[in-house]
Amino acid sequence: MKKYWHVINIGIQNSLTYRVNFLFRIVLGFIPLLATIFLWRAIYANPSAAKSGGSAELTYTLLQMTSYYLIVTLVDVFTAVQEDDWQIAADIKDGNISQFLVKPMNFLAYRLCLYVSGRLIYMVVSAVPMGIFIFCLRKYFVTPPAAEYFIWFGASVVMTALLQFFLSFSMAMLAFWVQEVSTFIFILYAMEYIASGHLFPLDILPKSIEHIISFTPFPYQVFFPVSVYLGRVQGQALWNGLLIQAFWVVGAYLLACFAWKRGIKKYSAVGG
Repeated sequence: MKKYWHVINIGIQNSLTYRVNFLFRIVLGFIPLLATIFLWRAIYANPSAAKSGGSAELTYTLLQMTSYYLIVTLVDVFTAVQEDDWQIAADIKDGNISQFLVKPMNFLAYRLCLYVSGRLIYMVVSAVPMGIFIFCLRKYFVTPPAAEYFIWFGASVVMTALLQFFLSFSMAMLAFWVQEVSTFIFILYAMEYIASGHLFPLDILPKSIEHIISFTPFPYQVFFPVSVYLGRVQGQALWNGLLIQAFWVVGAYLLACFAWKRGIKKYSAVGG
């Protein structure tokens, strides 16, 4: 384990060189968040518009809806995959993975350590601006219905981070077979943004569509952990959701391992 702790330490040092970039990314990320909050405030201020919007008014208050997007932002800070998939694909194309074929280090574990170190620095850098932003909107920030929900929320966020990383790693493995993976990565991002609950809570969708999306891993990347925090998932539904999320994490891990093993068989290093 010492070598992986060393990788995390190196990753932290490398990430610190981009702390200003992280800060600007965080601050600029508040702009679309504010726009979304103001949009929903305008919808709820107009009863007829809110009623025509479907079931959002019936299942969420303005306080809950605003808090939903604030928690989504927090989940993103803890779990978002920034450039890991691009870097992994570049390592494959440039032949940088050759060193991992002759050294006693697992490439998947190595990239996971770098991902963890990047998230740690991102959380530290974002603590102050995020804290100020939440303080300014504190009247819209609700707390879970009970203290134990913080535990289930934390467990769900950890599994969300693993799920996002393993899916991104699997997508990056396409670099073994295609020259350019950017199109596939953008498609995955678009699907995640819509079907994970970034854009809107999934339970305001028609039940048929929500049911179809529930058979994919996307709701467990954002919507489910946020719903746990807000206390909208309780009792047996909470345990079932955590088990399903764990199932998707294991499935994504196995997919990542399978794609790596198949890719290595096709891999041929070219150049120095």
